[in-house]
Amino acid sequence: MYVYDQANELAKSLKESKEYLEYKKAKEEVKSVPELKEKIDEFEKIRYETQVLALQGEEQSEEKMKKLQELYQILMQNPKVKDYFDIEVRFNVMLADVNKIIGEAVKDVLQ
Repeated sequence: MYVYDQANELAKSLKESKEYLEYKKAKEEVKSVPELKEKIDEFEKIRYETQVLALQGEEQSEEKMKKLQELYQILMQNPKVKDYFDIEVRFNVMLADVNKIIGEAVKDVLQ
């Protein structure tokens, strides 16, 4: 049970982290503005689709990439959205670092 206790403690620490709290607040702020929420949702949908295609080794649609860049440029003109994306990156880096630490600890049995 010890590992589960530590996992729950890690989950609690993540939810109390500066990165998590800032990300949650920034996300609530931008998603509370319907026009921003719609544009961000569209951007995230297209970004996800392009990431999936890239992982599958498929060629990206030039039209989709252009639309993604256009949406990104529009969104980045809004300081609130720019902050949201910056905070989102910091949060995702933290999660990736935690996953890397855990993965490194057990990599000998995963190979």
